[in-house]
Amino acid sequence: MFSNVESSSYVGFANLPNQVHRKSVKKGFEFTLMVVGESGLGKSTLVNSLFLSDLYPERVIPNAIEKQNMTVKLDASTVEIEERGVKLRLTVVDTPGFGDAIDNSDSFSAILEYIDEQYERFLRDESGLNRRNIVDNRIHCCFYFISPFGHGLKPLDIEFMKKLHCKVNIVPVIAKADVLTKKEIQRLKCRIMQEIEDNGIKIYPLPDCDSDEDEDYKEQVRQLKEAVPFAVCGSTTLLEVKGRKVRGRLYPWGVVEVENPEHCDFIKLRTMLITHMQDLQEVTQEVHYENYRSERLAKSVRKNTNSVIKEDAAVPGESLTEKDRILREKEEEIRRMQEKLAQMQAKFQAQK
Repeated sequence: MFSNVESSSYVGFANLPNQVHRKSVKKGFEFTLMVVGESGLGKSTLVNSLFLSDLYPERVIPNAIEKQNMTVKLDASTVEIEERGVKLRLTVVDTPGFGDAIDNSDSFSAILEYIDEQYERFLRDESGLNRRNIVDNRIHCCFYFISPFGHGLKPLDIEFMKKLHCKVNIVPVIAKADVLTKKEIQRLKCRIMQEIEDNGIKIYPLPDCDSDEDEDYKEQVRQLKEAVPFAVCGSTTLLEVKGRKVRGRLYPWGVVEVENPEHCDFIKLRTMLITHMQDLQEVTQEVHYENYRSERLAKSVRKNTNSVIKEDAAVPGESLTEKDRILREKEEEIRRMQEKLAQMQAKFQAQK
């Protein structure tokens, strides 16, 4: 028999978050990260440093002659990471060959095709009969590596980000930051952000904090926003510094500690990725994927409309009421989706 002592003041739905948490932990999490940038910028080392894993155990590094003739290919590596009982199925999509050829005018077409393929596969699975065990391989985040040796963005950087910013969450990263002084890093960051704004490029905007968030979290988000683009260096080598083990790089003048905020933005980049992983997935679903889905349905309706017009012209007087009804329904669905998408994009822009 149930007690009525707390019935007037306590229902029990405050425990719902615990149920969601337990279910999520049991199921595990999926996340797909794409890394793009020229060879030699330390992409693989950084990813291995971020997740303390070796995602590329059998990688063969091509020589200079092989690089000149390389086309961009996509290399997806998946690893299951478990930490304190929480499982993460991490897929890292690398893009060897990007920016290495003499003519790079077509270097991002393979990347665009890959992103669209994942959206198309998800759309097909979502529209199928068995929707329970859909594997989400959509790209949730793209780290775009910028060379520290230039004076800002190259034309290839600008063109690539312009092509992809409506399809994926772009996070700009200054690679090998240990080759620059603090003043040089700050100058380069300002230059890159100015060029991003001048070219109308939309990078991933960190969400604003709610008013009821604690002050420590608000300060953390403020520091992360100020750090963009993140100036990082990676290393999986353990070194001893003043009696403690650190991951870093040894130089004649000292040690660069990867996880020291005074040396680079590695910790900030990792914090951004982990604390906003859910938001990156939601923006992918609600903005980028919905954008792709509405465009895809619009093309399908136009194709069907043209087909109906041809049939109507070929067979005068034939009743097409059923086809007309289906077309009208699809057009109405697209109109609703476009309105919803416009509202989400307006909200997305307002958060910037």
